[in-house]
Amino acid sequence: MKASNKQFRFTLVIAGSLLGCSLAFGQAPTMQPPAQGQQQGQQQGQQKGQQQGNQQAAPLTLESTPPPVTAEEEAAFKAFNEAPQTDLAKKDQAGNDFLQKYPQSRYCAQIYSWQVKYYYQIGDIDKMEAAADKEIALFPNDAQTLAIAGSALPRKMNGTPADQQKRLEKAEQYSQKALDLLPTFQKPDNMTDEMFTQAKNQTSALAYSGLGLVAFRRGKFADAIPNLEKSIQLDPQPDAVNYYLLGICNEKTSHFDEAVTDFTKCSNIPSGLQANCKNGIDEAKKLGATQLSAPK
Repeated sequence: MKASNKQFRFTLVIAGSLLGCSLAFGQAPTMQPPAQGQQQGQQQGQQKGQQQGNQQAAPLTLESTPPPVTAEEEAAFKAFNEAPQTDLAKKDQAGNDFLQKYPQSRYCAQIYSWQVKYYYQIGDIDKMEAAADKEIALFPNDAQTLAIAGSALPRKMNGTPADQQKRLEKAEQYSQKALDLLPTFQKPDNMTDEMFTQAKNQTSALAYSGLGLVAFRRGKFADAIPNLEKSIQLDPQPDAVNYYLLGICNEKTSHFDEAVTDFTKCSNIPSGLQANCKNGIDEAKKLGATQLSAPK
């Protein structure tokens, strides 16, 4: 099978990465103080860096002064927080109900931020994009949401060529802005140095993945390689998608030994890409052998 005819597949399962750990559902952004009565998972995420027994990195945002709230609004937001994690669709509906009733609430950004992660996990990139755009409009310096959206948008390219180009441009802008913002953040008092470094590294990993995906989509394989490599280096449990893309990019640029290594690592990660990556190993080896045997 020729490289140009490969089926390009994405998986939205990010095992153990930022989306599966520090972006666990229910965690509130640090842009405002936690509401009284927030669920235990949120308090653990902000105070101890723990949620449901897993270490996680707190979201990275710049502080902003929120508007006041009424007692009714506070109670409604508490109800959203306390919605069971076992029924995320119901929690999402509670969030949408809140947003409709209190469109100017200080808590809207927190709900949008939660929805970004939820829609990403269920694979609804269009809804994720809409939620991310609304959250970023309220808090333009939310590096975490910028990085999530930047890495997610290039994974689903639908619409007209003009629409696809706009999505790539947005993904590139969001990813780059996240990387530009990260050095400006100071460690919160309730985070250890290790957790703060983890949070920055994981957010950076997503942003670099976004830049790599954008370059890949544009056919700039040589430009994609260093960004995908940085993403993999910063993520303690790299996404199989990044290894798969890196394998293709190395193959396209005639780095066949590197491609074999990338496809091998991809094939060892449980995901929907394992069969593609195993095929990639064989193909990269054959192309490498052909190159060695070609007359000079």
